[in-house]
Amino acid sequence: MNFSELLWGLGVSHSGGDPEISGLDYNSRRVQPGWVFVAMRGESSDGNKYIDTALKHGAVAVVTDSKLEHRRPHVPWAVVASGRRALARMSANFYGHPAEKLKVIGITGTNGKTTTSFLCESILRYCGKSSALIGTIEYHVPVKPAQPGAAPSFRVLPSPHTTPEALELNQVFAEAFAAGATHAVMEVSSHALAQERVWSVPYEVAVFSNLTRDHLDFHKDMDSYYEAKSVLFTGCGSRPPRAAVINADDEYGQSLAQTKATGSEQIILYGIQNGDFRATNIDLKTDGTTFDLITPSGTTKVETALIGGINVYNILAAAAATFACGCSLQQIAEAIGRFKQVPGRFEKVDCGQPFTVIVDYAHTDDALRNLTAITRDFVQRGLGLGRVITVFGCGGDRDRSKRPLMAEAAGQGSDFVILTSDNPRSEDPLQIIGDAVPGLRKAGKRFEVEPDRKKAIRLAMIEAMPGDMVLIAGKGHEKVQITREGTFPFDDVQVARDALQQMSYARGGGAQ
Repeated sequence: MNFSELLWGLGVSHSGGDPEISGLDYNSRRVQPGWVFVAMRGESSDGNKYIDTALKHGAVAVVTDSKLEHRRPHVPWAVVASGRRALARMSANFYGHPAEKLKVIGITGTNGKTTTSFLCESILRYCGKSSALIGTIEYHVPVKPAQPGAAPSFRVLPSPHTTPEALELNQVFAEAFAAGATHAVMEVSSHALAQERVWSVPYEVAVFSNLTRDHLDFHKDMDSYYEAKSVLFTGCGSRPPRAAVINADDEYGQSLAQTKATGSEQIILYGIQNGDFRATNIDLKTDGTTFDLITPSGTTKVETALIGGINVYNILAAAAATFACGCSLQQIAEAIGRFKQVPGRFEKVDCGQPFTVIVDYAHTDDALRNLTAITRDFVQRGLGLGRVITVFGCGGDRDRSKRPLMAEAAGQGSDFVILTSDNPRSEDPLQIIGDAVPGLRKAGKRFEVEPDRKKAIRLAMIEAMPGDMVLIAGKGHEKVQITREGTFPFDDVQVARDALQQMSYARGGGAQ
């Protein structure tokens, strides 16, 4: 592919020649000989500062979003209005427009994206449809079977971002398609939509879970946050999704269905109270959930190992999305019945202790409210004597205004709270804790402050008595702690297991 072919669809001219191109990147350190360097402005850095570095690494052409940047002698050069849009278009051109060859399910919303995406992937695979997965915990890329009839498999890639930049996104799509994938399931973050990382990706199905307070350090207010999410339904440089799957029990979902999703051929509403896909006769248990799934095409019984009302919503969303992709209700119900667990989402740590330990990713006030409500219900279903003990912290370099709200939600739903550090990043952990404490005081429940997260988790284990439920919230699947001193290994599940074993609970098997 030559430079002019790589620029197809951008509507820009280039100067200085038309070399053969063997790759492209926006990171100057990764550039190799024969590649194009895409110099674009980001949120915290400007790639235009690294043009000369990229040229030293062998770049043979430059695409820049800066009109002020002077062209380097003898270097093919193109100036674009938007670096990210250019990167998206060029990546699609280079990899043969793989997104257009797949049926892509995009899932957005504040809560539930990860569980819904794992459910969608699992259902699609059960229905014989090979699928890639892109999301918060990890990426899954299908592997071509070694021989006909072999069981499908995939390789797991680390997830640096919930939604990657357009270059990495097209790379995953291309590899998945080459391995025989027909579908892709991806979490689409509000950041990715606002920054146009998913520019020109055509979605077969778009899913909206809900909208609660989060990421206002980036979006500034709820209206801007909502507008960013809604781009998935109006089209981000592409046509609107063929099918829109929307939570009808959420007020933002209702607005979305009425005003933003009208360009879709099919709108499927879901909810417990309202919708085309509804759940009735819900039975929430400590070891799973059952309900009747009511749809325009009939009713089927759903039995799942997933726990809590929030997972009923996640299942409804996944069921509607995969139904829109051609899966039958029977297949959907069977696949959900086989699905076990999403890492770090209401994950049990069992070392034989007489109390329950749960690790969860809940990191907003709404998520903490849901998590503690589920736990309170389970405690009351027992002898009613157990307590809810919650360990949580607030992330640094994020919306400070949500910290007291998170603390108040944790306090209202718990009997005892241990306030600790999450990922303080560049901030002082004690300052973050200080921002949250007023919310705990407002809730009026007993609490302690322990900035050291490992000590906080151990303190919760020592505090717990038979029948109690200990919640370790905020980090879920994460394996590191990010501080201003650096990034260090930290796994809530492993730390909880170690604490229990130090207390002489040593059942094999660990997390379940």
